[in-house]
Amino acid sequence: MAFRVGTAGWSIATPLAASFPDEGTHLVRYGRRLPCAEIDSSFWRPHRRTTYERWAASVPPDFRFSVKMPRVVTHQKRLTETGDDVSRFLDESAGLGDRLGVLLVQLPPGGRFSPEIAASFFDDLRRRFDGMIACEPRHKGWFTPEAEQLLTDRRIARVAADPAPAPGAGEPGGWRGLTYRRLHGSPEMYISDYSPERLAAFATQLREDPADEIWCILDNTARGCALPNALTLWADVAPTAGPPGKSTQGE
Repeated sequence: MAFRVGTAGWSIATPLAASFPDEGTHLVRYGRRLPCAEIDSSFWRPHRRTTYERWAASVPPDFRFSVKMPRVVTHQKRLTETGDDVSRFLDESAGLGDRLGVLLVQLPPGGRFSPEIAASFFDDLRRRFDGMIACEPRHKGWFTPEAEQLLTDRRIARVAADPAPAPGAGEPGGWRGLTYRRLHGSPEMYISDYSPERLAAFATQLREDPADEIWCILDNTARGCALPNALTLWADVAPTAGPPGKSTQGE
């Protein structure tokens, strides 16, 4: 069982600098304290393969990234006629090499469940990519036995989100070899800080989860709460998970 706790991005605010001592870029320093990070910027714009290669070279061997699918695929084209876009994204993000842990497919709130479209998209993605995939649907139509089975059959985990956008969305689903939690901040998404009690409750959920690979990403980044929340949560589960490795890179 592998626990991973991290944040969306890896920016270190000045008030937290003392928690990330030593030299190097923000990513180098971040990678010495936490075992994973979510690359959210790939949703908004493409990155060169060499950029991904540089990021991979900046973190310890056991560090892993998740990478968010571009919005042109999920929000603009709504999973249809996306072959060229997916190919480009996979070629770029392959620069992470073995530091690539999960592909994250976040769907728009209005993205209804269509069995035909979903099956076609994820079958095509599975032919191209054999690693772990997590899908974060936000429309209530995805939280049905039919949608669950479709994801399970293709080894795709359904994200457990907080706050939950629909009944059932707060619990992991789909393929249960991977749990991928995204904590967006509640009650105010992207802004609210999590109390010590809420973080302790999340830690208990992580420890009791039967999945082989367990990720938890803090996404309440708007006011800088994600990083201190992640450090607190990781400190709680790290004795079980084992500490992250030491970076072999100086920059």
